[in-house]
Amino acid sequence: MAGKKQMLLIVNPKSGKEKVRNRLLEILDVFIKAGYQVQVYITQEALDAKQAVIRYGARKELIVCCGGDGTLNETVCGLMELPRPVTLGYIPSGSTNDFASSLKLPRKMGTAALGAALGEPFAIDVGRFCGERYFVYVAGFGAFTEVSYLTPQDKKNILGHQAYLLEGVKSLAGMKAYRQRVVWDEGELEGEFIFGMVTNTMSVGGFKGLVNQDVALDDGLFEVLLIRMPKSPKEFSTVVSGLLVRDDSDNDWVYKFKTRSIHFESPEPVDWVLDGEFGGSRTVVDVENLQRQVIIRRGGTKKPRSSTEKC
Repeated sequence: MAGKKQMLLIVNPKSGKEKVRNRLLEILDVFIKAGYQVQVYITQEALDAKQAVIRYGARKELIVCCGGDGTLNETVCGLMELPRPVTLGYIPSGSTNDFASSLKLPRKMGTAALGAALGEPFAIDVGRFCGERYFVYVAGFGAFTEVSYLTPQDKKNILGHQAYLLEGVKSLAGMKAYRQRVVWDEGELEGEFIFGMVTNTMSVGGFKGLVNQDVALDDGLFEVLLIRMPKSPKEFSTVVSGLLVRDDSDNDWVYKFKTRSIHFESPEPVDWVLDGEFGGSRTVVDVENLQRQVIIRRGGTKKPRSSTEKC
């Protein structure tokens, strides 16, 4: 139709508790009333969202994804390969929705759709992993990071956040240390770590406060958390205390800092997770922050903290 704004709506029908199936007509009604001609793509398998963006997205004014953090990741990866920037909208419908929480997106799908259609634009940072892949909010290795992609979807649908807790507890008994040499903008560290993550979010796996520093989604900086392997109950207690501290204080086992880029080297392959999905096994990893790389629309009364705001 002449005069209609062109939009691509990508829907993952299996995300969360599959509630999007009952809300699709409501979502479409919002976009049509906002003046969009909507092309709908229903994902069928992994990487479908990315391929749909690459195939159909270049001629759109708006691309909206409806699903969990994995669907968002695929959509952003597709956006990064388009010849020109296209505005993004996000309707969270997954079991955890970490980045939606950081963006303070509305939980009601109809309200989130309205924000995606008419909300104000907000530029967010994107992480580049090993020069070839992208992530929106977290790249990590070690304890708990494998939980999100090993937890069966049906268990996620039924238990939600509890699924991560249940699977995470199982992993504690077989906790493994990974020898890593870590180099970042202002420091260097070497040792055996049970956990590491490079983030741009306030919530990981449904858990808030793992990185307690002020988080701005557009400041060009990552928040990094590294945890050394505890070798005694006392040391483990120190690790727990370090995670609960509401500042950037380090101890001998827990390190928290900000950086624009970071480099990891290990003598054996380490499994990495990107936005809750398996990111591959690597001995060398380089992560860099691409500041304000994607423009996302969001509505609601609460807004994510910007790097231009005063603390």
